[in-house]
Amino acid sequence: MTIEYIRYRIAAEQQPAFVQAIHSANELLAQAPDCLSYQLSHCQEVPELFIWRIEWTSVDSHLNGFRKSPAFGAFFQLVKPFYQSIQEMNHYAVVE
Repeated sequence: MTIEYIRYRIAAEQQPAFVQAIHSANELLAQAPDCLSYQLSHCQEVPELFIWRIEWTSVDSHLNGFRKSPAFGAFFQLVKPFYQSIQEMNHYAVVE
């Protein structure tokens, strides 16, 4: 399993549209066989910060499975307006 963390800085006036876009994108993730779970968190100390946590079966299944699937086009259109707001987008392994 690998965990993708995407950190965003979203201005207050964009937050409702951002949250709606992520919820819609999560509906597509729910249908992806290699996506295990997902969660959007909102920072309490710095209200412009969000973290989207997505669990995948592997990095390869994310990059060469989901990103090459027919669903990715619709997914990307939902999140594309917020692409410039990404501060980090990386895959992490859990440390045992």
